[in-house]
Amino acid sequence: MAAARRLLLRPLAACLLAVGLAGSAFAQNAARQPATLSDSAPEAQLNRIFEEIEANRLGEALQLTEGLLRQHPNYRLAHLIKGDLLLARARPIQSFGAVNGAPADKIADLRAEAFVRLKGYREKPPTDYVPRYLLQMQPDQKHAIVVDTQRSRLYLYENDVANGGRPRFVADYYITQGKLGAEKLAEGDKKTPVGVYHVTANLPRQKLTDLYGNGAFPINYPNEWDRRQGRGGSGIWLHGTPSDTFARPPRASDGCVVLTNQDLDAVAKNLQVGLTPVIISNSVEWLSLDDWHKERDELNQTIEAWRSDWESLDTERYLKHYSRRFKTGNAGFEQFAAQKRQVNAGKEWVKVRVDNLSVFRNPGNEEVVVVTFEQDYRSNNLNNQMKKRQYWLREDGKWKIIYEGSA
Repeated sequence: MAAARRLLLRPLAACLLAVGLAGSAFAQNAARQPATLSDSAPEAQLNRIFEEIEANRLGEALQLTEGLLRQHPNYRLAHLIKGDLLLARARPIQSFGAVNGAPADKIADLRAEAFVRLKGYREKPPTDYVPRYLLQMQPDQKHAIVVDTQRSRLYLYENDVANGGRPRFVADYYITQGKLGAEKLAEGDKKTPVGVYHVTANLPRQKLTDLYGNGAFPINYPNEWDRRQGRGGSGIWLHGTPSDTFARPPRASDGCVVLTNQDLDAVAKNLQVGLTPVIISNSVEWLSLDDWHKERDELNQTIEAWRSDWESLDTERYLKHYSRRFKTGNAGFEQFAAQKRQVNAGKEWVKVRVDNLSVFRNPGNEEVVVVTFEQDYRSNNLNNQMKKRQYWLREDGKWKIIYEGSA
């Protein structure tokens, strides 16, 4: 009888272990994955616990669960698993979270967390692939963050300057996103934005309420592209969890990206205010290194052609780099073009230098890249320096500048 009761847990464990893995590109590359994980993440322990349950070794599963709780006493998912394991000793259970009177919505949240954590553990990014978005980091950007909202996962990449600025995978972490998912549009919609952002501040826990845990790092939502698309809202941060909570469910914030306090501390060591890019996507696209090099080279050649054509004083050739939908400040393309023709008429020579270039692809259906650099402009009658940001849009197979302004 006891064996029969224990067997009722096995389909539940098998379901959690197998969810979404069949045919996955990540799963097919599992043998090549690095073992790099968050130092404080429970994924490895959870994986072992469910393997023990699936193998019908409930005593070992209970011991591992109790060990996980000693490590993280406030971990609600581990408490739920322990309750199931204890209950299985007394009576058959046929569902995950079989404790009498447990709120269905809370059980669903914890089940969702178990699914996404195990998927994240078992489906590492292929070691020979990189996120499509990280085309080029400027030399002093030491790390970049890529968030996959569908997988509830944050990936940390290092700028491997010694290897030509190739993004190098460092670690990945479970995250919580907005209660109503991604694609933020307006204040209060409880969604997490999708786009290319940067860390703008470091707020220590002493200046925050306990909701934000060990600290917070605001990002620049809404950015220039968001505002152009009519997206609004504010207060999107990377932050931790309350002191009485280890982890929150996959969808539990008002739009922020939330990590456990231990994971936030680990990530925080690599964040540079004003520099670190935070790219949030519904589903991360991955490129082979060959394809990544091709995309980066194409964009760099396009940017260099724009710079060179500006120096040439051939205004019409220069203007071909700009979309008819271009806008900067209150000026559209026609006003901008007229101003450039007038200015260039008074120039004898122009020299433009582009330094500290970064190129990040914007997630989404439209092909958009965010280009940021330090511009040194010199001419016979004017010199100036500025940090500039451009948004390039692919139109009819060609990259065109659709926005330009100071960064």
